[in-house]
Amino acid sequence: MNQMQHLPDPTNLFERLEQLNQIGVALSKETDINRLLEAILVAAQKITHADGGTLYRMTEERTLKFEIMRNDTLGIAMGGTTGAEIPFYPLQLHDQEGKPVTSMVAAYAVHHDKSVNIADAYTQEGFDFSGTKSFDKKTGYRSQSFLTVPMKNHENEIIGVLQLLNAKDPVSGAIVPFSEADQRLAESLASQAAIALTNRLLINHLENLFESFINLINAAIDDKSPYTAGHCERVPLLTMLLAEAVNNVQVGPLKSFTMSDKDRYELKIAGLLHDCGKVTTPVHVVDKATKMHTIFDRIGLLDTRFEVVRRDTEIALLKAKLEALEKGDRQALHDIESGFELRMREINQDREFLRFCNVGGEAMKPEDMERVKQISTKYRWRDIEGNQADFLSNDELENMTIRAGTLTAAERQIINHHIEVTIEMLEALPWPKHLKNVPEYAGGHHERMDGKGYPRGLTREQMSVQARCMGIADIFEALTAKDRPYKKGKTLSESLSILGKFKLGGHIDPDLFDVFMWEKVYLKYAQQYMDAHQIDEIDPSKIPGYVPPPAP
Repeated sequence: MNQMQHLPDPTNLFERLEQLNQIGVALSKETDINRLLEAILVAAQKITHADGGTLYRMTEERTLKFEIMRNDTLGIAMGGTTGAEIPFYPLQLHDQEGKPVTSMVAAYAVHHDKSVNIADAYTQEGFDFSGTKSFDKKTGYRSQSFLTVPMKNHENEIIGVLQLLNAKDPVSGAIVPFSEADQRLAESLASQAAIALTNRLLINHLENLFESFINLINAAIDDKSPYTAGHCERVPLLTMLLAEAVNNVQVGPLKSFTMSDKDRYELKIAGLLHDCGKVTTPVHVVDKATKMHTIFDRIGLLDTRFEVVRRDTEIALLKAKLEALEKGDRQALHDIESGFELRMREINQDREFLRFCNVGGEAMKPEDMERVKQISTKYRWRDIEGNQADFLSNDELENMTIRAGTLTAAERQIINHHIEVTIEMLEALPWPKHLKNVPEYAGGHHERMDGKGYPRGLTREQMSVQARCMGIADIFEALTAKDRPYKKGKTLSESLSILGKFKLGGHIDPDLFDVFMWEKVYLKYAQQYMDAHQIDEIDPSKIPGYVPPPAP
């Protein structure tokens, strides 16, 4: 279960003191709370030759919660990493009137802040052992000697209780009382354990606070842009799925890549912070769903101008018809009406064409861009100052002739700038040693393997595996995302085909793409975050750049 179980049983005081030192070192290295609690109880059993024991933790409600229970003779192991819950309510330290409860040994040790050493529970007076006797009756066990020690932190606060049961004679195996030496060693161990536990809890609290602060930043970004609300959550998860797949793969160039728990935590934090620079990105750029969108979609303004053009055309028609009627020229009247119908049809077609161009879903053809320019000068209207003006302003013309997507070059630069801000923000923080790579991991997800990415133009050799993982995760999430204002989420086959082309084009890491395919990382992600209609059948052999895994 843990390294405490591999230490030899001490048989003399010197060995037991040496054992205590080793235990202290081992406890200080343990990072998992459940394993730490188990290690404390197991170590206490070994150093005192106890057959069993219980470790209680003080709750915020000032009760003693059963955390770990062990009994070697009965083969009982509950709580902690065992997955077996302890079916006992917490011990109450006060009654309903608020008076201290001292009939229970563990509660007595807390209230009196001292250890309690009982030679035989069946003959000891002053404590309620009815529960113990009932347990013995059901199991056939004989609970005899008890050693109960309060655990105090560096502020002299009791944070738990260590209770040991049935000391065994190292030679005969007979149940004996806990000796004074046992008590002193248990008290020393409880002190070390309390400090180790307090330190780990403090670290956990700080980590939770740190992650909560990160989530606060991401929530602010998501609140700015509901269309990308899940991006900050999904990219870290997909990154970790790919990184774990690389950690587990047994073939290929990346088979020697491994991650420790610290490495995983570092990558997780980097993933959560990979877009923190977007907190400075203007919301109208992030949410630009159409080419004419700013705070609102300005296509409505163009519709209004077309209405003005239509009315001007109608007025001109009426004037021309009146003049023709006054002259009695029926042919001119017929020609005027025919010309009016053609003009109105042309206006309506140009209006629908601009609305179509505004969507920005597909790459714009050169002839369509030229038609937009012609429309801009074909119609005239009076601007807000009453001056004759082109139908489209220079800014509107620039937006309506965007070749692909909905962003102008300037707006794309604004979007791209978020990664520079991300790096600046992260590099300004005093990262501890185990998180020192966070800026590199988070800041590299827009780089390309051929050095043509941004912001630093790094090549594959200049980037860590973790940063390259995040690059693939960011792209695949964007391709499959169904919450973007400017596109629909692509299917698995479409997304993998694009990703495969990116591999062949030097955009993404080829080895990571192979693992992405071999380990079906895409499917694990899809089953959690993609709609059913997006998850189509995949024939890996038809995916560009796919190569089958080599033989182990």
